[in-house]
Amino acid sequence: MAVKPTTDHSRRWRRSRGAVMVALAVGLVASACSSGSGSTIPIGDPVDGGTLRFATNSGPGACIDPHQSPADVAGFYSRPILDSLVALNHDGTIDPWLATEWTVSPDGLTYSFTLRDDVTFSNGEKFDGNAVKANLDHIVDPATKSQLAANTISTYTSTTVIDPTHVEVTFSEPNSAFLPSLATAYLGMEAPSTLTQGPDALCSKIIGSGPFISEAGYTPNQGIEYTRNDAYNWGPGNADHTGKAHLASISILEIPEDSSRYGALTSNQVDAIASVPPVNISQLEGTPGYTVDTVQAPGGNYNYYPNTQSGVFTDLKVREAVRAGIDWDTIVDKLYFGVFQPAKNTLSPATVGYDKTSESAYVYDEVKANQLLDEAGWASRDGDGYRTKDGKRLTVVHPFLKEYAREQRDTLLEQVQSSAKKLGIDYQIKNVTIDGFYTAIFTNGYDVLDNSWQRASPDALRTLSGSANIAQPPDTFGTNFAKYSNPSVDADLRKALAVTDLTEQSAIYARAQQQIAADAAVFPVYVFNYALGRNTNVQGVKFEPQAFPTFYDAWISR
Repeated sequence: MAVKPTTDHSRRWRRSRGAVMVALAVGLVASACSSGSGSTIPIGDPVDGGTLRFATNSGPGACIDPHQSPADVAGFYSRPILDSLVALNHDGTIDPWLATEWTVSPDGLTYSFTLRDDVTFSNGEKFDGNAVKANLDHIVDPATKSQLAANTISTYTSTTVIDPTHVEVTFSEPNSAFLPSLATAYLGMEAPSTLTQGPDALCSKIIGSGPFISEAGYTPNQGIEYTRNDAYNWGPGNADHTGKAHLASISILEIPEDSSRYGALTSNQVDAIASVPPVNISQLEGTPGYTVDTVQAPGGNYNYYPNTQSGVFTDLKVREAVRAGIDWDTIVDKLYFGVFQPAKNTLSPATVGYDKTSESAYVYDEVKANQLLDEAGWASRDGDGYRTKDGKRLTVVHPFLKEYAREQRDTLLEQVQSSAKKLGIDYQIKNVTIDGFYTAIFTNGYDVLDNSWQRASPDALRTLSGSANIAQPPDTFGTNFAKYSNPSVDADLRKALAVTDLTEQSAIYARAQQQIAADAAVFPVYVFNYALGRNTNVQGVKFEPQAFPTFYDAWISR
């Protein structure tokens, strides 16, 4: 496959409209909408200058570097600074960015890229083939301790620099998810000289070739300031303009408390906020001068993952009972007022390759749940009403990072705990620190862990359910929190990476989703929708396929 960039705005509109029609027809891509008194259609011509004041509900913790951090929000924080080789569209197609064209070898093992020759990192370094090699090598270097990026290119072998504008990236096994992964900030291009500074330095400050620069870097629990890169002239092929960004600067402030963040928007202390509290969305929609943009995120939903390797959830009947015996739909509907939809599968419906037939496994049936627990030997009850077997109470331990809880996940968990009690399950919530969370993972010290994993590729299944991604003590992090291992699923996930035809690929991923459902290896909770509240003078905000807002095309009307 080979592609070339275009700057023809009418051609770009035709392509975007086509992508929307595909979304409506097959329901496989992220959906975006705006409601309230504003519109997603820009009003007037873009204005140059101004500062966008943006409040977010959470930051990336201690590390902004997406080469290291597994946090989904790390991609949002680093995107203004980092460019990628290619750009991903919502329909799964790929546009040029720092690479102008590319080809894939017939065996799927080698990707050959032609690079732009006019790109400079903000510290003055030249972007070229050596920079690509330095970045990909850095991501897979064990010293980087990458917790996500390296996994997306786990079979990466090497990058060969043919000349400054031509590179070949080689894999030991086919990786059809490489281009979509390459489009994310997690495989974004950082200035090569900075990659030798060590992980700690990069956690606070990264340097890229992007439309914005952050001189001071990221301050945990506070935020980050960006200023415009006035030399920028190499935006992604799916952008609405070329040249430098419209905004002169962006100020991102972390306000985790929902009411405070919402109040900051309505009192004009900020121009836009992430995660409008569900209880306030209809109110904001009805307030003149404000609007809400919502985008359904692809990849893993917000899910609970039962530990299939140790404890009570090694028993399939117990997993099936908890999945069926808790009314997840009602909990989600009442808590989120319809803003987040109850999840019906391990993947979000916005993910290409979503299997709708798997939804039939995720149905509330309290009678069935009680029968399953009886069959599993938990038929007796103690004086407190909890089920017992061989003198032991049916106990589920859920370590929970309450400090980083967003979207009222702590309240949701309490309601799950209450529902589990009705089934006779002693569902224990253990509020832990980050260190305690990792300790639980490495010592099998949990029965359930929760997680959401936004990714614009069905390969998210491999990240979340592939046996190679089970944590390995003492310090190899793994994103397969269920510690789920099924050879047939592993085989399908490998096979899908060798297939480029989307129809054939989707059939393989569907089979994997069906098996995961049959094994009750996940308790789907809700589909994450990014709800961005903004003053209507904020225009041109776009959403990348992972459902995070991007600000290259954004501007503020006056």
